[in-house]
Amino acid sequence: MKKYIILTLLITTVSFAQKTTLYCIGDSTMANKKDPEKNPEHGWAQVLQPFFKENITVINKALNGRSTRSFINEKRWDSVYNKLKKGDYVFIEFGHNDQKIEDSARYTNPHTAYRYNLIKFVKESRDKGAIPILLTSISRRNFNEKGVLVPTHDDYPLETRLVAQEYNVPFIDLEYYTELLEQSYGPEKSKQLHLHFKAGENAFYDKDKADDTHLSLLGANKIAEIVINQIKLSNDPLLKNLKNGIK
Repeated sequence: MKKYIILTLLITTVSFAQKTTLYCIGDSTMANKKDPEKNPEHGWAQVLQPFFKENITVINKALNGRSTRSFINEKRWDSVYNKLKKGDYVFIEFGHNDQKIEDSARYTNPHTAYRYNLIKFVKESRDKGAIPILLTSISRRNFNEKGVLVPTHDDYPLETRLVAQEYNVPFIDLEYYTELLEQSYGPEKSKQLHLHFKAGENAFYDKDKADDTHLSLLGANKIAEIVINQIKLSNDPLLKNLKNGIK
């Protein structure tokens, strides 16, 4: 009986030790939304867990309105860093709110503070034996009158690319791939990826809604699929933790 109990404890301990956490840090395009059964808005990391086997736990720490500066200053990075363990992953996607030049609590110069905040996330993740993955900001639905998708993120994606290159960080160019996604849907149909509703069309909105930054459930799932496809192409060990049948 004692041998059986000890064996059970050993199996349980080994199983627990093999569990890997995938932390997501970023802004509202990534964050969990309240009341997901009724709320048409979703963050792409909110729908990430179903793509992985049970040995991967997705913990989405992204929050609405956060920049790299506010995420650090509010000690939200500390709450991730203090729990990181060897073999964990950290998905890092900021930029939307780092642009808020009118807000000193959030704005970062892309070439200085933003860059060094990304470096901080990378170095401190690695200090814990965790694996950082940098992602550029998702594209906004910003078509001009000629049907051309116009970029809105200034030099923030560029700095993300440069940090990834300089520090040899696994990298997913979400800006590029979401540009392709938006363009494939076109100026009108791409509204389905975001939040476009007439007053009363959706119970969640009592006024007209035309939001080209945040994501519908369809948009969130499409971007999560992009992330998963890039993991598959990278041959990262995370690939082995995808559920069978994930395309």
